[in-house]
Amino acid sequence: MKTRQQFHHLIDGIKDEEKLEAYFDLIQSLNNRTNGELWNTLSKFEQEELLISYDESNSPENLVPHSLVKEQHGKWLKK
Repeated sequence: MKTRQQFHHLIDGIKDEEKLEAYFDLIQSLNNRTNGELWNTLSKFEQEELLISYDESNSPENLVPHSLVKEQHGKWLKK
């Protein structure tokens, strides 16, 4: 119960509404992932595609080097 109380105290201390919403979204996402709900929101086709992609990612020839991704998508990665 101590953790729950500390968590509530932390939440009560956050005055920035946008930051609070971001934390809420993060916690909700983590909770959904933990419970398998995220997987269950995918269609059968999406689940199959994800599993295929995962299997393909185990082959080095299917991977794109990080440096190439940064080069190709750098303009979107800059702050």
